[in-house]
Amino acid sequence: MNQRKADLMLLFITITWGFSFLLTDIALKEFSPFFLNAFRFLVGFSVIFLTQFKHMKNPSSTTILYSILTGTVLFCVYLGATFGVKYTTLTNAGFLSCITVILVPIFSQLVYRRPVPSRAWIVVVVATIGIALMTLDENFSINPKNLKGDLLCLFCAASYANHLLITEKAVAIPTVDPLQLGTYQIIVCSILNLICSFIFETPALPSSSTVWMAVLFLAVFCTGISFVVQPIAQQFTTATHVGVIYTLEPVIAGLLAWFVVGEAFNLRKLIGAIILVLSILVMELTPSKKAPLDQDLEL
Repeated sequence: MNQRKADLMLLFITITWGFSFLLTDIALKEFSPFFLNAFRFLVGFSVIFLTQFKHMKNPSSTTILYSILTGTVLFCVYLGATFGVKYTTLTNAGFLSCITVILVPIFSQLVYRRPVPSRAWIVVVVATIGIALMTLDENFSINPKNLKGDLLCLFCAASYANHLLITEKAVAIPTVDPLQLGTYQIIVCSILNLICSFIFETPALPSSSTVWMAVLFLAVFCTGISFVVQPIAQQFTTATHVGVIYTLEPVIAGLLAWFVVGEAFNLRKLIGAIILVLSILVMELTPSKKAPLDQDLEL
């Protein structure tokens, strides 16, 4: 597999996650937040484990350790994302969650001491402008009444930036199996959410078929398939590339919010969406190579 194919796989993940904001909002009508995450991650794990059973045998100790680590960070990601959607608007959640694109190169530089090429920062800045045009209020401010949800979405973005960098480091280790890592981190996340659900909530299954369909899509596509494909694809690309690709997520979330929920999608937001797509195309058309962890990231 080359970097282009890996990026296309990550683009598929981004599209499914663009749907996840709306689907999460639907699911939360009958699911409590922790139980929703516990259920979707358990179903996602079951789908992958049963279809890839032979490959799940005999994981290395390093794979198990990194699965626990990434699964714990993933729990933090979805704690912020799910409660964020509960307490803020879909468009705000889409923007703030995608601040990951800014945090990845910053964390990469701070943690791994790897300077990021100037062209990578340019793409990041352009993508950020596009996100801001598309999702913020007319005066480019965050609505105070959504502050609780907005802060949770910021926590989600920071956690996910760490998840990408830890995954990038893990899949570079020869004894770590990417498919096993992607699968076992899901069950770790599910267990942590289930524990919190029994402590803080009263778990209950939904009665609506609409909610069931939303949850099953979240479980199979947005969780099971996505978090297995991601570590496999990350062997052939960089965390910075991943972060920029994921900027397409709020475009999809914004369009769905416009068509389904009725949130405004005016000319300014359309321009922002176009800028986002162009930044992704620029990134994709720039020749690059996967950088080892002890070398500079290239875009």
